[in-house]
Amino acid sequence: MGNPVHFLQRLSETLRATVKSSSNWSVFFFLTLGLTLGWSLKAQAESPDTAPPELKDALTQIDAAANNGNIEEIMQFYDANFRNSDGLTYDSMQEALTKFWQRYPQLNYRTELQNWERDEDGIVVETVTYITSTQANTEEMKLESIMRSRQHFENQKIVEQEVLAESSKLTSGVNPPTVEVNLPEQVRIGRQYNFDAIVQEPLGNKLLLGAATEEAVNIERYTNPTEFELELLPAGGLFKMGEAPLEEDQRWISAILIRGDGITMITQRLQFVKDLAAQK
Repeated sequence: MGNPVHFLQRLSETLRATVKSSSNWSVFFFLTLGLTLGWSLKAQAESPDTAPPELKDALTQIDAAANNGNIEEIMQFYDANFRNSDGLTYDSMQEALTKFWQRYPQLNYRTELQNWERDEDGIVVETVTYITSTQANTEEMKLESIMRSRQHFENQKIVEQEVLAESSKLTSGVNPPTVEVNLPEQVRIGRQYNFDAIVQEPLGNKLLLGAATEEAVNIERYTNPTEFELELLPAGGLFKMGEAPLEEDQRWISAILIRGDGITMITQRLQFVKDLAAQK
């Protein structure tokens, strides 16, 4: 394998460029489409088969515009007074989305309608959006994201958003580590929880570096990415214990795992709730 000190120095240089360019990628995945938020559905939510044609058409058009990277067309589906629980507005959404598409110009979107319901102001829908990308750079970079969400449409425009669940993965290199993550979507306030990110391949004589972070879900993280402090991982993964706050909140939990032949970074949104069934 060569000199491990030289390897770590070279890896650190590569990581600095990679992490600075993509450490907030999970946040931007949330930005890439308006299909990530809204109000709670009532018990009588309808199946996708019964959805109004105008709703199905709007979802199809949003996917098509996102696949084409058409920011002007995408923003036509946002209300001028658009707001969400992370603090984003119409203007900050457009700015962040534009920057994200400049960084990742080859994205593929696919949205599945889960259920829908009319309310007194419009339509509330629950969707699952799948986003994938491959970057043909010096080292191939792949992104994958799955988001389960609700959103509130009024006059075919998105006015309110709130993420229900979010997980994303970025890989880089010729053979990035295969990582299994163990983390719940929700944890009761005040309780402890475990976060494991385990590399599935045997380490052999390879060095493995990694780090885990927990950061608040807020608008500042969209423009100020977090840097990682790496540590040597002789156990083949990350094994962390966290403690939920005493009030309801949301955090991004991230792990990055690095070998000489590749990098894998995974982020998942974790909700701290009073009742585990409250948001299901």
